[in-house]
Amino acid sequence: MKKHIYISGRVQGVGFRHFTKTNARELGVNGWVKNLNDGRVEAVFEGGEEPVKKLIERCKDGPPSGYVKDMEVNNMNEEDSYSSFEVRF
Repeated sequence: MKKHIYISGRVQGVGFRHFTKTNARELGVNGWVKNLNDGRVEAVFEGGEEPVKKLIERCKDGPPSGYVKDMEVNNMNEEDSYSSFEVRF
């Protein structure tokens, strides 16, 4: 399963990318996360259906100092594959 995600709210400057990376690695999900210039966070999650769903749910809550207002989740083709989870800049 592969998902392309946009997250808005108070998601920059609150450790959201580190939170996402830590949880992704704990769940065995690969992909990446990065800040966007418009204040949102963008991410790609790739892995088994249950781990990806769990990571999406955890990101809806976010880190304690953050606040998620909206999350857009889109399906992606399984063409490209990631071997780890990274923070992109």
